[in-house]
Amino acid sequence: MTVSHRGKRGIPAELLQSGTQFVLLDRDQPGALQLALKDGADAIIDTVAYDTAHADQLLAVQDNIGAIVVMSSISVYCDDQGRTLDEARSTGFPILPIPIPETHLTVQPGPATYSTRKVALEQNLMGNGRVPVTILRPGAIYGPGALHPREWWFVKRILDGRREIPLAYHGESRFTTTSVANLATLTLTVLENPDTRILNAVDPETPTVYDRGIAIAKYMGANCSFIRLGPQPAGERVGMTPWSVQAPFVADDSTARPLGYLPAETYAQGVAPIINWLMETQAHGDWREHFPDIAKYNPFDYNEEDKLLAQ
Repeated sequence: MTVSHRGKRGIPAELLQSGTQFVLLDRDQPGALQLALKDGADAIIDTVAYDTAHADQLLAVQDNIGAIVVMSSISVYCDDQGRTLDEARSTGFPILPIPIPETHLTVQPGPATYSTRKVALEQNLMGNGRVPVTILRPGAIYGPGALHPREWWFVKRILDGRREIPLAYHGESRFTTTSVANLATLTLTVLENPDTRILNAVDPETPTVYDRGIAIAKYMGANCSFIRLGPQPAGERVGMTPWSVQAPFVADDSTARPLGYLPAETYAQGVAPIINWLMETQAHGDWREHFPDIAKYNPFDYNEEDKLLAQ
């Protein structure tokens, strides 16, 4: 197995120990992918493709590749009024079926947003691939090493001694997540059954925010009270976790099951490794240096929470 990277992050020890080979590769450098794959490959798993230009790069090397697996996103779905995740703050949150099948309406392809670029990527590959191409649409991916670990919202509060934790939307928000273990398992399954298709790549169940908090607190041995707040007024941040949404956003994984896919874990099982990693990581330096994307909006202003809890 060969893994490409840009050389900006350290290589995990377990990959080094496994005998994995590495190659420096910047996808935005013209011809870089073709050079890296000059000797061909049984398959390519692309986790960084974002637009139709990246699709063109894959299509240019497909004659030397046995199969292609590309990560898209469940954010491509829109409701019958055209509302999407990307523009929810300005147009309103999308109201979608529960669960969302792969056949549901998506945004139009184009360069405007993250999701429109993903759809352009998908359509280019599906329309022009000569080898089996599987598009996977994961939800909010989680696991050790994440650049934006959403679980930190709960973990840091518990480490800070917060035992009353407010949750927006009564704690009932449901937003589909994808563990790295489930994503890897599905990727292996589709490579063992090559074909051209689009599949949701999501956890087998979508717990509420309240249930996620319970799972994290239980693993950390913390006795927390979760305060269920009502609908949030515009601009209110208190209780807004990274999974807090106005309406369910739940994707269906049943299409993958006939291929022999069995999820490796539920959220309650998969959250343990990331909590362990977060605990270890936060012990070595300022969390803001480890998770700069979270630091940009710093969700740990406890003054607002304390004012609300004191009422």
